[in-house]
Amino acid sequence: MNGVYLRFYVHENRRVHGRLLYEWLLERGRQLGIGGGTALKAMASYGRNGVLHEAKFFELAGDLTVEVGFVASEEQAAALLDAVSAERISIFYSRVAAEFGVVDGEA
Repeated sequence: MNGVYLRFYVHENRRVHGRLLYEWLLERGRQLGIGGGTALKAMASYGRNGVLHEAKFFELAGDLTVEVGFVASEEQAAALLDAVSAERISIFYSRVAAEFGVVDGEA
């Protein structure tokens, strides 16, 4: 099957409508019928400002990046981007072509 891998990059403590943004994205993706989504917390990251953020014992919570990814059809990805835009959420994303499916190991 062909589609896209849609990734959003958010700070772990960022909120929308009182919810953590990564949770909101996952819920919205589920509501739009996307088969699965994953939120992964970074060990280290930097963004447009060039400031390096690392997971260290004394670092303040909420400063690291969470990558929220979805493998979806073109239509599902467009619907999720439209939902984000409708909520006026400013967010960085990447979208790349993907081939996906299930390998069935049973003979």
